[in-house]
Amino acid sequence: MNNKKRLFIASALSLFVTAVAFGARSGYLLPWMNEFGLTAAEAGWIAGAFLWGVTVSVLLFGLLVETWGTGKVIAVLFISQLAGILLTVFATGFWSLFFATLCIGIANGCVNAACNPLVTNLYQNEKTARLNLFHMWNAIGIAVGGLMVFFCNRMAVGWRIQMAILLLPTLLYGLMFFRQKFPATERTLLGGSYKDMLKAIVSPLFLFLAFLMILTSSVEFGANQWIPSLFEKAVTGLFGESAFGSVLILVWISLAMALARRFATSIVRAFSPVGVLLLSVLFAGAGIYLMSVSTGWVIFIAATVFAFGVAYFWPNMLGLVADRRPMSGALGMAVIGGMGTLGGAIIQPVIGGIFDRQLVLNSDHLAAGAATLQFLIVIPVFLCVVFTVMLVQQRKTKIAAK
Repeated sequence: MNNKKRLFIASALSLFVTAVAFGARSGYLLPWMNEFGLTAAEAGWIAGAFLWGVTVSVLLFGLLVETWGTGKVIAVLFISQLAGILLTVFATGFWSLFFATLCIGIANGCVNAACNPLVTNLYQNEKTARLNLFHMWNAIGIAVGGLMVFFCNRMAVGWRIQMAILLLPTLLYGLMFFRQKFPATERTLLGGSYKDMLKAIVSPLFLFLAFLMILTSSVEFGANQWIPSLFEKAVTGLFGESAFGSVLILVWISLAMALARRFATSIVRAFSPVGVLLLSVLFAGAGIYLMSVSTGWVIFIAATVFAFGVAYFWPNMLGLVADRRPMSGALGMAVIGGMGTLGGAIIQPVIGGIFDRQLVLNSDHLAAGAATLQFLIVIPVFLCVVFTVMLVQQRKTKIAAK
């Protein structure tokens, strides 16, 4: 296996492992609440710790990729992943779960800081397409994590053993990365200085894209992380024990996202990136609403609509930055990724708090979950307006250029 292919596969596997951990943890929130006596808000802080870890580490190590080099950041990724898994296996309550999740978040941040620019550097002529293929493994990993929770719970395999299973693929990608030669960052290849990189990062376009990344990711992470808990009662009778069956909604969403990303190249060519983002927001908003008013099998149809909406948010925002602000380098992509996870981190305890209040008001788990999701619709509505304005301006610019 040549170095280029090996680095891409190892990068995809590292993203896959962090995604499995993310997908599995969404199915652990209710068991943790029951076993350790946690409130929904406390569970929200634990879920948010993943995203806070990603946010801080992606920014820090995005900068260090430019100074340390990619290899050292990937070493931190490997160590953090191991620590997060082991801390989860031996967790005793809120704080141990919080720090375990934080470590796994740090690992995910390192994946974004090191592997996103690594992929674009390896495939200079097909950046967006390769980023979509790379992030396809994030969606697949979340699906595998959900399936692991579903089947292991039905076989009475505890969540500690489930997390321990992740040690094997973690060791595998560690070995694949070991002693590999990594390419220079794109900023270095373009001959840019640190001043040029920082200038690109503080440009109005870059800052605007960073703001949009916060909002789009809050829609994706906000819904995905809480879906198994919010829909605990909505799939009663479909899969036996509803708490386990609700995890399959997240699995279904992740598989639909993986499928959408697999064919992203053709879709991006058919529409402009901004047009794709507008369609994505429309589908995401419609999907959230449909999930909030559906029960039984209909939820999976609603979840499909939602999945096709959020599938293109993350990789295409990264691709847009790589194409339009290449001088921002690894740090620029890290900042965009950090802003994305920041949006997800902010929204987690907010959703948990809203769910607690709705549960008091409605005294019904399903009604509280539906009301909580409907609060999220405000964000897609706002984004729809923003992307519509951007699309109109884009078309005016093209007409003027003719």
